[in-house]
Amino acid sequence: MQDLSGIGQVSDIRIDGGRTLRFLKTGKGAPLVLMHTIRTQLDYFQEVIPLLAQHYTVYAIDLPGHGYSSIDTKASYDEPYFRSAVIAFIEKLDLREVTLVGESIGAVLALTVASALPERIKAVVSSNTYDYDARYADGVRRGNFIANFILGQFAIPVLGAVFAAMENKPLLGLIMRGGLRMKRWMPNQLLTELNRAGYRKGYRYVERNVFANWRSWSKARSKYAGVKVPVKLIYGEHDWSTLDERQRTAKELGGVAITTVANTGHFAFVDNPRKLVELVLA
Repeated sequence: MQDLSGIGQVSDIRIDGGRTLRFLKTGKGAPLVLMHTIRTQLDYFQEVIPLLAQHYTVYAIDLPGHGYSSIDTKASYDEPYFRSAVIAFIEKLDLREVTLVGESIGAVLALTVASALPERIKAVVSSNTYDYDARYADGVRRGNFIANFILGQFAIPVLGAVFAAMENKPLLGLIMRGGLRMKRWMPNQLLTELNRAGYRKGYRYVERNVFANWRSWSKARSKYAGVKVPVKLIYGEHDWSTLDERQRTAKELGGVAITTVANTGHFAFVDNPRKLVELVLA
């Protein structure tokens, strides 16, 4: 686990049902909660946290089963499971006037949590919302040939577990390359940490189970009509989603405007961090 003490205090918090979440806290001001993508962790935001902390008290969390949060190999890692954890985190810390900022599945959670906690949420920034899968790992598989092939194998019973166990740093880098446009590769320190976390006991179960629950991320769109706070909807120009899928999400949020970030892929907070900070602060 890399030392993040230079950018904030890292702690664990017990939320509900024995679940614990690792989180980083830093800065001053109103609370801002950061939620990462599939297969990453709070380290994903390490470039933007110091900049956001100049304006907010930033809470970056490891979503359930990710990073160094607790793993339950009997749990179903669907959208409601993640949503309940984020809600429990906010309630446990009694956060109010919260700005929710998420990327990918974190962007979906920002919207569904806002729908569930209207009295605590002030605004949402939703980047590259991952709510369009039509098959197992559909979005990630759009990234490149390697991602499509490997994650297609993940879906196969029994054999999929074998393929997941073979994941290593170079292979993970090749898969994640499909979510970048401005940068040629994930920063080495970040990729090293993501790879290290992947060897935790039970992690491969979580990884495959999240993808196996792909239908839950599309079903989450039914919650969007309940979001009553201001929403900034952002997409990288080269996100995996299609134009129709982006417009569908905007429509289900009441016709909010879409902000498109040029020359940027799905992992926008890594690919183009300063532009994303600019948009959050705007």
